[in-house]
Amino acid sequence: MPPSLAYDDNPPPTPPTPHASRSARTSPTPLLLVHGHPFDRTMWHPQRTAFARTRRVITPDLRGYGASPVTPGSTPLSRFAADLAELLDALDVATCVLAGLSMGGQIAMECYDRLGPARIRGLVLADTFPDPETPDGRRARNAMADRLLREGMRGYADEVLEKMVAPYARPDVKAHVHRMMTATSPEGAAAGLRGRAERPDYRPLLTRVAVPALVVVGADDEYTPVSDAEAMHALLPDSTLRVIDRAAHLPNLERPEEFNRALGDFLARVDEAG
Repeated sequence: MPPSLAYDDNPPPTPPTPHASRSARTSPTPLLLVHGHPFDRTMWHPQRTAFARTRRVITPDLRGYGASPVTPGSTPLSRFAADLAELLDALDVATCVLAGLSMGGQIAMECYDRLGPARIRGLVLADTFPDPETPDGRRARNAMADRLLREGMRGYADEVLEKMVAPYARPDVKAHVHRMMTATSPEGAAAGLRGRAERPDYRPLLTRVAVPALVVVGADDEYTPVSDAEAMHALLPDSTLRVIDRAAHLPNLERPEEFNRALGDFLARVDEAG
């Protein structure tokens, strides 16, 4: 693990007694939450609040984001995934449920490809998509990386705020999302964009996922619309699709109760299977 990688963690809950019932003896599976671009680990505050009371919840800042070190140039998804694998090793986490949103979802796919079902017991893909970048998309991401290095984050954050969250989102949610974006290092965000522009096609991988999956999407997401979530759901051998009404690209912040209900149901299923 990079020694200065920032993350939040909580101690695992007290193990159940050997004489408890089978359902009570089921140890809650640790949950690793991977934020999107250009955010940080505070994106997952509603989920930490809801789930850290009963299970171990790990929320890192990805390389180049939040309080983690910046690597200028290009950070491929494989580098982010390697960082997360090293973090799990350093924290002695043998297995986990892995959840990622947007770019974090693509990193989660890369992690599953690297670690497989022996380490990843459940996969949550929120407001993301598995397709490789198109030539136009590659040019656009690299042009945006150039712009962020030239101008900084504020202009970009102002432009995309009401696509990241719906125009009708609560003012405090909008303020949190805008604050995360403007606090992000332009060098880190640019490196993430350049790396993401070179991502592989994860669609064949999804057909081979051997663990339960949850696909979540905001009903009003313009970046990754419901049709993208439906396509992933169709590819995954064992998946549940949940569409969160009155939410855009960040339903975990816009509609945390609904998002947490979907995630909680999924975690209970994975725990019971374990």
